[in-house]
Amino acid sequence: MTTETLLVTGMTCEHCVMSVTEELSEIDAVQSVAVDLVPGGSSAVTVTSDQPVDADVLDGAIAEAGYEVVRP
Repeated sequence: MTTETLLVTGMTCEHCVMSVTEELSEIDAVQSVAVDLVPGGSSAVTVTSDQPVDADVLDGAIAEAGYEVVRP
C-alpha cells in the first residue's frame, strides 16, 4: 500500500470533497481517499493506493474536479 497526502486549494464544502473523492476513486489503483477540508485554505487530501500513482495522474483527477494541487 502507498499513501500520499496532497494539498488542494479551492475546496469550500462537502460537495467539493465529494467531487475530488469521486475523481480520485476512478483511478484503478486507488483504494481510498480521505479529505481534511479547510474552507478557503489548502485542504489535505490523502490517497491510499495498492501501488504508486504518478503525480500527474493525481493532479489531473483533481483538476478534472475543478481544483488545484499545491506543489512545493
